[in-house]
Amino acid sequence: MADTPHMADDGLDLDAIDELCAAATPGPWFVRSLDDDHAMNLVAVSTVEDTGRGERWPAFDHGEIVAATLVQQPRYVDCADERWDENAAFIAMARDAVPRLVAEVRRLRWMTGEEGVSPP
Repeated sequence: MADTPHMADDGLDLDAIDELCAAATPGPWFVRSLDDDHAMNLVAVSTVEDTGRGERWPAFDHGEIVAATLVQQPRYVDCADERWDENAAFIAMARDAVPRLVAEVRRLRWMTGEEGVSPP
C-alpha cells in the first residue's frame, strides 16, 4: 500500500481512527451487569459505573448503555463463545485506549522521522 498523507505502509489510517473516536459517545465506558425485564443477565457497556446491584429493567437508564454483549430475553444479543464479560471489558477499555494508542503511534512515527508526520 502506498504512503499517503493519512496512511502509512502499515495500513493504519490514523486520521480515520481519530474521527471514529471523536464521533463516538465520550468515555470513560464501564462494564455493567444488569438484568433484563425477565430477570435474566444483560451484560452492557455503559457511560455509568456498575453499581453491583444488577438492576433490572426498567430500573436503569437505557440512555446510559453504549453497547450490549448479552441480552437473554428476548435472546437477540449473544455470542457463541460465551465471552460476554470479556467482550464488554474489551469494548469499554478500547474507548480510552484507542485514542492513546493513536497518539503513541503518531509520536513514534514522528520520532523515527517518518515522512509527512507532524510533531505530536
